[in-house]
This record gives sequence, C-alpha cells and structure tokens, in this order.
Amino acid sequence: MKNFRHQHKRPKKNTLIIGRSAIIQAFKEGKQLDRIYMQTAVHGDTIDEIKALAEKHMVPINKVPVEKLNNFNVSNHEGCIAQISKIQYQDLQDVISFVVEKGEAPLLLILDGVTDIRNIGAIARSAYCFGVHAIIIPDKGVGALNEDAILTSAGALEQIAICRVNSLMKAVDDLHLNGIKVFASVMNAEKSTYDCNFAEPTAIIMGGEEKGIYPALMKISDEKFSIPMLADFDSLNVSVATGIILYEAAKQRK
Repeated sequence: MKNFRHQHKRPKKNTLIIGRSAIIQAFKEGKQLDRIYMQTAVHGDTIDEIKALAEKHMVPINKVPVEKLNNFNVSNHEGCIAQISKIQYQDLQDVISFVVEKGEAPLLLILDGVTDIRNIGAIARSAYCFGVHAIIIPDKGVGALNEDAILTSAGALEQIAICRVNSLMKAVDDLHLNGIKVFASVMNAEKSTYDCNFAEPTAIIMGGEEKGIYPALMKISDEKFSIPMLADFDSLNVSVATGIILYEAAKQRK
C-alpha cells in the first residue's frame, strides 16, 4: 500500500471554491463542503457570515497562515478557500429512520479522534463489508475524508452513509432517543466482545489510538467492552480492532 502520510497533494482547482462571496453562494446553493481554509486574523461581515454558515452546516474551518492559502496557487482568495466535499454527508436521523423503516436493526459506527486517513479508509472498508449502516464522525478532530482517504477505503467511503455531526455527545443522546444502545471499545474493560449483544440496535464507539475515547463520551455510553487477546500486548491498531468487532457483530446478526 502506498504511504499517504507524507504525501501533500495540492487539491485540484475544480474542487476549490475561492473567495468569500463564492463560498457564501456555495452554501446558499446547497453545495457540500469538506472544510474551509481561512487566513488567521481575517475579519469582516462576510467572514462572520461564513463562520455562521459553517457552524450551521457543520463544516470545519481551518485557520491557516496566508502562505498556506497562497500554496493553493489561486489568485484573489480574499483569505478564504473552501474545498468541495467528495463525500455526500447524510443526516443521522434520516439514516436511522430509513434503516428502521426497512425493518432492520441499526448498526452504526462512531469515530472519536481517529485522524489517520489510512485507518479511516480501512475502517470504512470493514464497515461496508460487515453491514454497518452509517459511520458517524465529528466535524472537528477527524482525518479529512479526501481523495486519499477514499482511495485507501477502495471506494467504500463513497458507498456507506457518512453522518457528520457537530457534537458526538449530542449524537449519542439522539441515538438513545431512538432506542439504540451505545457500546464503547475500551482496552481494559472486563466485558468482552463475546458478551455483547450486537444484534440489537447498536452503535459502537472507536477512539483514536493516542487518546482513546473522550472520557465524557465514554461515560454516557451504555456498555464498555474489550477484545480478548491471548498475548500480553498493549493494544491493536484501531482499524484492525474495528474489523474484529464488526465481524463479531455481523456473525451475531447473521
């Protein structure tokens, strides 16, 4: 597999929206944006409008120096460049309602702090293969779902529903309101994957490899579990661990 960590490809110009007015117009036309690169310390009414629209539509804003914007090799960016999303994000409630109406028990995956696009790509492949209905990600603190992420997922990111939310805490509350049980994957939990009932309406939280699951998020989960291992080793790679867990869920559901 290619090493994407050190590749910094300049986005194609036809994937960029350049300038303040153009970005505002893109929001009004309903275009889905992956993120906005905004020059540090810019201000003004149009900047305030972009920030408000970005918050409303859960589009992350990356504050960057002007050199970063100039590196896109475009002119008249006015301190703002947006990138059109390769992913068509879905509304979480719409996905849940659709799955339930089909007579199926929702199986959802929540990614908390997973930033490596290779891991995200591998997770998406496993999720799609094992019947996950949607992957839930926060609008901040997650790897960009760009062309490289789609490539590492072998296209799975374009096949599975992706729900981007501005708060994973609120998302868990919404899941609970829909009767969905939330499981948290924790390395040292006493309960194992074999003891969990993943056949019921289920959401599984996977944390980033460095910090794991955010403590407050873990606190409001319904059950914590771990993957039983024969060797005394620190932990599994998050994408490998996700694949093991989702295989168990698919086996139970079958």
